[in-house]
Amino acid sequence: MNPVEKGYKQVNGIQLYYEIYGSGQPLVLIHGGGSSILYDFKEVITRLESRFQLIGIDLQNHGRSEHRDIPETFEQDADDVAGLLAALNIEKASFWGFSNGGNTVMQIGNRHPKIVKKLVVASAFYKRNGMMDGFFEMMDEATFDSMPEPFKINFLNLNPDFSKLENLFEKDSKRMQTFVDWGDEVVSSIQSPTLFISGDKDVMKPEHTVAMWRLVENSQLMILPATHGTYMMADFDGSLNENLIDFTTKEVEIFLNHHNH
Repeated sequence: MNPVEKGYKQVNGIQLYYEIYGSGQPLVLIHGGGSSILYDFKEVITRLESRFQLIGIDLQNHGRSEHRDIPETFEQDADDVAGLLAALNIEKASFWGFSNGGNTVMQIGNRHPKIVKKLVVASAFYKRNGMMDGFFEMMDEATFDSMPEPFKINFLNLNPDFSKLENLFEKDSKRMQTFVDWGDEVVSSIQSPTLFISGDKDVMKPEHTVAMWRLVENSQLMILPATHGTYMMADFDGSLNENLIDFTTKEVEIFLNHHNH
């Protein structure tokens, strides 16, 4: 698993870091909150690098990318991803976003439809009441100590600056605490074929994933027996459900290669 290319592009005022694996149809991988390319997508890349050109991006404040002194928004992240692809001369791609990255790829579908072939939206949400009960109360009480240890270790390995880790925690928490519901039209505006995925024990209710699936005309739905992301990556304790991850990546591959008429 070696990147064929990696580096930085200047996008909307900051240096954004990216890695490219494999070759073929471009599939852009967008990580979740507090995370980075390989933390969320290592298993996926291992399984799909022989089948697609996989482009992983560290979003603002995350991983090896630079920081901004403005609040994080999903809209800004969407514009950053579009800008990075333009800098790489990629005119059209499919996108797989996990967790907050799923929100970001929905905003790409909404704001930059011309660059989208297909979307995979994994464990995302668009309204506060779609999250499990108590989620936002928990977010309101979040302290730096409550940030999962694996996230801290991962970040400092990539970017050994403690103040930047604190900045990431602050920007990410604030984005969740201040999240304002999107109108249905943000989701229903998505023109491209879309696959919605979540776990039955995820942080969003299965009903919420179903609601998003109903809003997008050309969409598919997959609810898996899993907690948040364990259908595509290791759990926080490092344990892996290999069979389930094999299944998810295979289904995503089928979805991406299927010609929708």
